[in-house]
Amino acid sequence: MSNLSDLLRVLQQHPVVLVSVVATRGSVPRDAGAWMAVLPTGLLGTIGGGRLELDAEAAARALLEAHHSSQTVAPVEKRMGLGPSLGQCCGGEVQLRYELVQAADAPALRDRLAPALWPVGLFGGGHVGQALVQVLAHLPFEVTWVDSRDGVFPEQVPSNVRCEHSEPVQSAVADLQPGSRVLIMSFSHAEDLDIVAACLLRQRTRGDLPYIGLIGSRTKWAVFSHRLAERGFSAAELAHVTCPIGVPVVKDKRPEIIAVAVAAQLLQVVDPAEPDAAAGAAGRLET
Repeated sequence: MSNLSDLLRVLQQHPVVLVSVVATRGSVPRDAGAWMAVLPTGLLGTIGGGRLELDAEAAARALLEAHHSSQTVAPVEKRMGLGPSLGQCCGGEVQLRYELVQAADAPALRDRLAPALWPVGLFGGGHVGQALVQVLAHLPFEVTWVDSRDGVFPEQVPSNVRCEHSEPVQSAVADLQPGSRVLIMSFSHAEDLDIVAACLLRQRTRGDLPYIGLIGSRTKWAVFSHRLAERGFSAAELAHVTCPIGVPVVKDKRPEIIAVAVAAQLLQVVDPAEPDAAAGAAGRLET
């Protein structure tokens, strides 16, 4: 998720050409909203790779050279078919916008290119939690990282992570953003149980937590289900909890691999009421 911050930093030194996917038709490697910045040396971001990106980079570099030769460089849009002429067989079509951007454009670009982020409430600063924030740093998530213990969080965390000390830990559930995906992996099963209960109570009254995930085995969930039922939660309410967490085909229990499996599962949780954070602003070519 650092491409935008890198772009804004580069703009303070020299102009670049921004290449954006503004519309698509058919099968394409990236959706509308994808972008890459062509620097004097190097690239930031991607519009899909392959010959499409190679040709787009060449066109952008020609615009950069024109600017360096004191020529006026106006924004331009081009349609490109992803067929035999590009050596690609996607069969779709993209409309690309090329524009020279400079330091003065940074505020507008920050607003325009900032990705929409899905909120995540992560409870637990242990090994899996530590691994998860590193994986989620590169994905369209905004993480509230909660623990009841002092001194658990590292001194530096990714820019999309906010740390929160909460005692009792379950009290933080009430303040999570609407639409939060909740991951529960505290150091204590007693804390885990209280966090799950708080999430289910919020879901009962507000219905705004599309995913409640609890780390652990099926045996752990069997025990928790019984205790939560004793607290008055129905079978339908308990069915909203995912335990174990992570895509089921991944069996490895190393924290780093669990983190990847959980992140993959989160990406499958889409709330129809939410905007498509991964795709950005949608666009389609007219037929």
